[in-house]
Amino acid sequence: MATSPPDPADGALLASAGRVARDAGELTEQLVAVSSPSGHHEGFERCVALLRPWLPAAATVERIPCSTTGSPSDLLVRLRGTGTARVVLLGHLDTVVPHDQHRPLERDGDRWGGSGSFDMKGGDAIAVGLLRAVADDPAALAAVDELALLLVADEEWRTESFVHGERFAGWDACLCFEGGERTEAGEEAVVVQRKAAAAIRLRATGLAAHAGAKPDDGRNALLALSTLALRLAGHHDPAGPGRVSAVPTIVRSGAALNVVPDEGELICDVRADETSALEAVLADMPTDVDGVAIDASFGRLWPGMDHREEAALVLARAGQLLGRPIHAARRGGASDASHLASWVRVAVDGLGPLGGGAHARHEHIDGGTLEDRAAVALAVLQAVLRPA
Repeated sequence: MATSPPDPADGALLASAGRVARDAGELTEQLVAVSSPSGHHEGFERCVALLRPWLPAAATVERIPCSTTGSPSDLLVRLRGTGTARVVLLGHLDTVVPHDQHRPLERDGDRWGGSGSFDMKGGDAIAVGLLRAVADDPAALAAVDELALLLVADEEWRTESFVHGERFAGWDACLCFEGGERTEAGEEAVVVQRKAAAAIRLRATGLAAHAGAKPDDGRNALLALSTLALRLAGHHDPAGPGRVSAVPTIVRSGAALNVVPDEGELICDVRADETSALEAVLADMPTDVDGVAIDASFGRLWPGMDHREEAALVLARAGQLLGRPIHAARRGGASDASHLASWVRVAVDGLGPLGGGAHARHEHIDGGTLEDRAAVALAVLQAVLRPA
């Protein structure tokens, strides 16, 4: 389908990219200064307090129950207009980094390193900027029925069901601000396809015995879990037909140096294009290994996302508005966009800044790309608000 030339009414929103980027740099630094691992109430509340002065005066602020029991309440900001489009901007304020390993933002040229900068406080800051840009643009407000910003507290460690899908049922779009990317040729890209993700939890129950006097009287849970870790890793085939990845990540067993371990637990991160492939990996786990009883279950199971078809016209229109192509990309990492993809008409992720090192000490964003990525996000939002 052909797209129409840019309308003058589109210009004001796209012209705000520089301001969005400058504000995002300052807000990112403030947010990254706060240690906010999943489930930590004080850290999340400090982030919310920092965000409030940046929110449009016309927006309403709500605290709604989080998907994870015992977590801080999620933040929902709502901006109303006079149009028909309904769009949710999605992000999370929690990180995987424990307090004693937290690093505030440090700028070294365009490399801005810090815990949660890429995953995903830099993206949260851009999302706030988009909310402000729409609030300041009469043409954008005239296209919007409701623009919502949802920032959750539990994305990094959620094992319970995501509870916010029905709230956004039938909305025009979910735009998620996980870290951005470019193609190998250096062209702008966003994420429209993600793998399904699961955590397989194996609990082993064996029999304790003296490791020196009667070692063979025991049934070693640690050895059983080691065997299963290798069995799980045997499913790892990310270049195969289902693009399955299977990575054992946590093992716990043993209580004393001279006792045969009688229990333990192994967790494996498993991802694939389809949930059926994850279920096949779980089904391959035995119920017994050398007399050690095995209980296998999903600790979490997240759906995949494939909105290549749904997003095609939006990205074509956004590229036209931007003046350069925006390419559809796929990513193996999980995201809350996957949870909302089945409820909304189109889901686009990866709208945050460029960078890397998510979940690692070298996590960083490229500060020099903030304006480019803000422009990409604004173009995608404008394409949803004014499709033609």
